[in-house]
Amino acid sequence: MGRHRSDPRGLARILFAALAVAAALTLVVVGGLALFNALTAPSPGPSPSRAASETADGGDTAEPSNPTAPPLQITVIGKPTEVFVKVSGSGGAVLQRGVLGPGETRRYEQVPLNVVVYDSTSVEVRIYGEIAEDPDGGRGEWEVPERNQ
Repeated sequence: MGRHRSDPRGLARILFAALAVAAALTLVVVGGLALFNALTAPSPGPSPSRAASETADGGDTAEPSNPTAPPLQITVIGKPTEVFVKVSGSGGAVLQRGVLGPGETRRYEQVPLNVVVYDSTSVEVRIYGEIAEDPDGGRGEWEVPERNQ
C-alpha cells in the first residue's frame, strides 16, 4: 500500500484519446476550409484543350503575330482578378499566384506556360502578341507553347 506508481496503460490511453481529438479537430478545420473554398470559387470554364481548339479553329489568325512580342502578356482591363501562371510540367515553377489590379500588366518570357484567370472578362491575354479570347467569359485557361521558328 505504500507504493504509488503510475499506470503506463492508463497514460497511453489518455495520450491516444488526446491524439484522436486533435486528429478529429484537424479534419473538421480542413474540411471546413475546403467547403468554404468550393462554395466561393467561380464556376470552372472550358477545358484548356477545348478552348485552344476553338481559338485555333475560329479565332482571328489572319494577321501574323509580332516576332518581338513576349510569349505572354496579361493586362487587367476590368476589376481585380486572381491570376495563376506556371511553367508547364509537373515540376514547373509558379511565376504568378495572386490578385492583379486594374491597369496592371505582367509579361512573361518563359515558355511553355499554363495560365488560369478566374474572371477572363477582366483581363486581356496576349499570346505572342495575339489576343487570346475566352469564349464563355468565366474562368479562363490558356496554354502558351514554345514558338515555332
